[in-house]
Amino acid sequence: MYYCSNYTLAVALCVVCMFCWGSWGNTQKLAGKTWRFELFYWDYVIGLVLFALFAGLTLGSTVSGSPWAFAANLKSSFGPAWLWPLAAGIVFNLSNILLSASIAVAGMSVAFPVGVGLALVGGTVFNYLFNPAGKSLSFILAGLALIVVSIACNAMAFKVKQSAAGQAADASATKKGLALAAIAGLLMMWFSPLVNKVIDNAFANPAPAEGKMTAYTAFFVFAVGIFVSNFLWNTIAMRRPVQGEPILDGARRYFAGSPVTHLVGMLGGAIWSLGTLLSFVTAGAASPAIAYALGQGATLVSALWGILVWREFRGAPKSAGFLNLGMIVLFLAGIALLIVAGQ
Repeated sequence: MYYCSNYTLAVALCVVCMFCWGSWGNTQKLAGKTWRFELFYWDYVIGLVLFALFAGLTLGSTVSGSPWAFAANLKSSFGPAWLWPLAAGIVFNLSNILLSASIAVAGMSVAFPVGVGLALVGGTVFNYLFNPAGKSLSFILAGLALIVVSIACNAMAFKVKQSAAGQAADASATKKGLALAAIAGLLMMWFSPLVNKVIDNAFANPAPAEGKMTAYTAFFVFAVGIFVSNFLWNTIAMRRPVQGEPILDGARRYFAGSPVTHLVGMLGGAIWSLGTLLSFVTAGAASPAIAYALGQGATLVSALWGILVWREFRGAPKSAGFLNLGMIVLFLAGIALLIVAGQ
């Protein structure tokens, strides 16, 4: 079973996590040309669960017959401990759908600063409180502050662009999107602390502690929670969408999708899953708080995709460019403080 025990390598893998979390949205953009988000999301969740199972049966089972192996730990940990990652999956799935709804209603300039900003700060602080691991809280808070300001710069850049193009959102849409994003952020901040609560990172021991799981087992149970809850949360999203007409024939429309469209959605789920698993696998060396905070810097990655690849700021005023530059500088400074805090 693979775990990362070297801090430098753990930071590098956290950066990979950040790129995964910030890049899976590209698959939604690709599929969204002909596919509603609610239908895409089914494929996303399927890809997520399949990757979690694949990772458990491969990297999580490198030592056959070991108590740390995926199948053995899945069996030995069965019981009340499963409730934590299952609850995390249910909570995360609802928050992710609400965040997507906020983007649909009011745009990224409202959704990401509020939703991801709350999730970043709250999740990092709670991970630290549950597992301080001797890290410097002052450096963590300073790094978080810089990252939140960088996200705000990105939000202001979006607003400058919208205003210049005469696309400013109306007050009611902004208010609704703000409420959805705030609820999403308050929910999302809990998924990482809940999963890390049952992960045993003392892999030098002969076997996981009683009622504890490996990162691979906990991640798979977490993914099952997402999959099962999707039948409730996504069905509600289809029947009562915040934008567009209700989808009353979801099964028929889903199975009418092309194989390529389905595969794109599953790829998105697998990309997000890889990043999340890396966040859990590196938590022993980097601490849960640092691993989560670095991963949630995905906001910068998604912004860079939008700026450099999707050309979302083409024709925007120069002030938007300066704000985006400030976002990058502040973000990198915040990441540097987080890395120092974890050493």
